[in-house]
Amino acid sequence: MAKTDLQLSILDLATIYNGESATQTLLNSTELVQLADRLGYTRYWFAEHHNTKHQMSTSPDLLSAHAAAISKNIRIGSGGIMLPNHSPLKVAENFSLLEALHPGRIDLGIGRAPGTDGLTALALRRSREAVTTYDFPEQLNELLSFFSRKFPDNHPFKDITPSPDKNLIPDIYMLGSSNGGMQFASHYGLGFVFAAHISPHLAVPMLRAYRENFKPSSFMPEPKSVLAIIVVAAETEEEAEYLAGPAELQWVRWGTGEFHLAPPTLEEASSHVYTDQEEAVRRENKGRFVIGSVENVEKKLRKLAKDAMVDEIMILNMLTEKTTRHKSYALLADAFNLSPSNNEKV
Repeated sequence: MAKTDLQLSILDLATIYNGESATQTLLNSTELVQLADRLGYTRYWFAEHHNTKHQMSTSPDLLSAHAAAISKNIRIGSGGIMLPNHSPLKVAENFSLLEALHPGRIDLGIGRAPGTDGLTALALRRSREAVTTYDFPEQLNELLSFFSRKFPDNHPFKDITPSPDKNLIPDIYMLGSSNGGMQFASHYGLGFVFAAHISPHLAVPMLRAYRENFKPSSFMPEPKSVLAIIVVAAETEEEAEYLAGPAELQWVRWGTGEFHLAPPTLEEASSHVYTDQEEAVRRENKGRFVIGSVENVEKKLRKLAKDAMVDEIMILNMLTEKTTRHKSYALLADAFNLSPSNNEKV
């Protein structure tokens, strides 16, 4: 079987579906990591969200440690660590440790947003000044300097050692849904992952701009870009539309301010009658999704990748049923001729 020219990866929000327990949700993630590993997906990332009733993705570093321990080939990491919530030193320590445990398989995706509301951000950071002050550039500089051991001679942290081995550096990516993340990624020579499910209209221009402005670094000598988007693939168009119903309804609810409701079930989504306002939001959301038969999804993803100049698509499928979730990823793995040997070390 020929190798694919387009890599596929997975983004996991550890969402609680159908009223299942938190433990079952994490077991589902465990099983999906192992399936993705067997199918030949390139990487599996966990998001960071706080103060949510329906997601267990509070600690991507801990989830990464677990996922890496129960998989063999697939790269594991964060999509991402929301750096404003963390000490750069602690992030460097944690991911150096992960890299030591699983050499060549760890990714550190970095986000600039808090991943939560203002009050929860205060509870996380324990300082009102930290919440109201924008110091991400300083934080990022500190983090990269801890990894590279290249603090200026007059920097107070220059003699702090995040790990005994200076070579324990994960692959580092900036996340983005605007030009901010792109600018940091291209300037510092980091990988770049654009959230097309958040800002679909900016995905292609931002990913192209990243490659045009990329400056090689010790972290990444060549540009590495990934487009992340919601993908639902099934055997037929009709089945895919049905399975995507809960995700579409959930995004409509978020778009109309209904953040408190649990993710809808398949039955709830299929019987929902959209108001005129909801239908307008639903139409606006179409760019966040790639939905259809696996043949049509493959064509759409290949076109997106070509337009955005990426060689990797990161998939969030938001399917509520484990069996259909697994089948969707398996269909895509087959369509793109994935195999475990495709997991390349960047």
